[in-house]
Amino acid sequence: MSTSSAPTLSRRRVLSGSLGMAALLGVGSLTSGCGLAGGAGADRSLRLVVTENAPFQEPTRIAQRILEADGWEFNATYVTDIIQPNHAVSNGEYDVNFFQNISYLRQFNADNDLDIEPIFFMFEQPSGIYSAQHDSLEELPDGAQIALPVDTANNGRGIRLLARGGLIEIDESKPVAALSVRDITANPKDLQFIEVDQQSVGQIYADVDAVFGFARLLAEIDVLPDEVLIMESAEEALPFALAVCARPGFREEQPERFEALKSAYHSAEVREWYGEYLDGLLNPAFDRDIDAAWKQVNDA
Repeated sequence: MSTSSAPTLSRRRVLSGSLGMAALLGVGSLTSGCGLAGGAGADRSLRLVVTENAPFQEPTRIAQRILEADGWEFNATYVTDIIQPNHAVSNGEYDVNFFQNISYLRQFNADNDLDIEPIFFMFEQPSGIYSAQHDSLEELPDGAQIALPVDTANNGRGIRLLARGGLIEIDESKPVAALSVRDITANPKDLQFIEVDQQSVGQIYADVDAVFGFARLLAEIDVLPDEVLIMESAEEALPFALAVCARPGFREEQPERFEALKSAYHSAEVREWYGEYLDGLLNPAFDRDIDAAWKQVNDA
């Protein structure tokens, strides 16, 4: 993932109210009189930083309507950046963020000496290897160009699928979230790997032999899951489920905020939205055990 490319948004994207990175950088204007900054009514306020992408943004708007109807002050900042949201939560500018999977979070914590934690799951998204030029993995030619996400957590997912498909061999002792091209031990077809921002997969899809991509991003350029060459299993995809995340202790120290937020995000209205978005491509993960999954990711 990268901060340089804005994500491809679905036709359902709501544009109004997007503040972008300028809002994240304007710390003084963001923290005055609400959220963790204190002030009157702080116990009934919530501040969120959310990625400006339909599966995150639209459920947030639904949650906002529910919470405001219940008397909460709700402030969401929508960004395309995937670095600053964790720092902004860690230093108290925001209560929670909603943009990342838990494997990415584990790696980000390790790389930046943070301790952000997931507090509840939102959705799972099937991901796989797709090709505009070839109908099967076996058809990929010698020297084929394969596009993989540049961030470590998602890079390894594509490498693992290529290994499962028999195109390469890898160091099986490495957890998938830590895999990289350096862990390829055999590459008989001399596959060439191009690392790109995960949100740019749709833009490069037609120009390379194959890509590892999220089904939702490819569906937005009319590439459907049944066109995939090889897909992750549900078990393989769980460590990459998307979650709402906060500083340690948020659930225990601010239970009213936590329960209100979770109830709104896990509402029937949000579940219905996911059911309609891209014909139900994304699976709500509301019932998944976030603590067990987080332990599994950190123990890997």
